[in-house]
This record gives sequence, C-alpha cells and structure tokens, in this order.
Amino acid sequence: MLRLSKLTDYGTVIMTHLARNPGRIYSAAEVAAAIGVAVPTASKILKMLARHHLLESLRGANGGYLLARPPGQISIAQVIDAMEGPAGMTECSVAAGLCAQEGLCAIRANWQSINQVIFSALNGVTLADMAQPVLHPVDIGALRARRANGPQADIL
Repeated sequence: MLRLSKLTDYGTVIMTHLARNPGRIYSAAEVAAAIGVAVPTASKILKMLARHHLLESLRGANGGYLLARPPGQISIAQVIDAMEGPAGMTECSVAAGLCAQEGLCAIRANWQSINQVIFSALNGVTLADMAQPVLHPVDIGALRARRANGPQADIL
C-alpha cells in the first residue's frame, strides 16, 4: 500500500489551509490551532516547506509564513517532494543503484512507468484544487430506503 508519512499528510493540510487565503501571513501557532497539531509539529513542517521555497518565512513582530507562489502554481507533488524527498513506488523507480536485484530485474521499467503516471497525476493537482470543496455524491438508494423504513430507521 502506498502511504505518506504523517508529517507529509500534515504538510498537505497546512499548505491547503494557507492556499485558502494566499496573501495572508500565518504564525506557526495559528496554523497549529487551525489544523489541530502541536505548535512544534507545525513549526517543523513550515520550516521544511520554507527550505524548499514553497513558503516564504517572514521574521519580526508581524512575521510568519505565506505561500511563495500562487496556489495554482504549487502542486501536491511538490509538497510531497519537499516533505519526503524524491518519492517512488519502489527504490529503483527513484534512482539507479539502490536495489541489489536491479541488474536482473525484468520489471524495473514497468515500476518506473507506474511511478511516472502517479507523480504526473500528483503534479496535476494544485493547492488551488485542494482548497476547493469537494461535493460527495449522494446514494439516492440509501435515502429512499431510509424513507421507506420510516423515522425509526434513523434511530438504529
């Protein structure tokens, strides 16, 4: 299963939060409170993202962090790369020479293709996209079944 680290997950949440009001400067404490993490965790993530030029860090009494570019110009792939480093489905899909089986592997090129498709998709999703609400489809059949069973169905 593919899984991002908790810090990377928080990084995407932080970046999406900042993308909702991209011109605003946020303190680490404000960000931490908004997303429900400890201030040291938010600070660590904000510093990592600033080191990778996704955020600008402003010092002083009115300092804090803001997006380095408009939300439509920052992809989720860039956030993941800043937090995790070069990511890949397998070691050999990131860089050559990391796997002892590489010379004999018949599927390395396939994993590289899969990796490319996934990260191409992640590059196509921006913070502007993430900041938009997503409407979930409603299961009309479930609603009809609840109505047919009457108000007591909601109690169960």
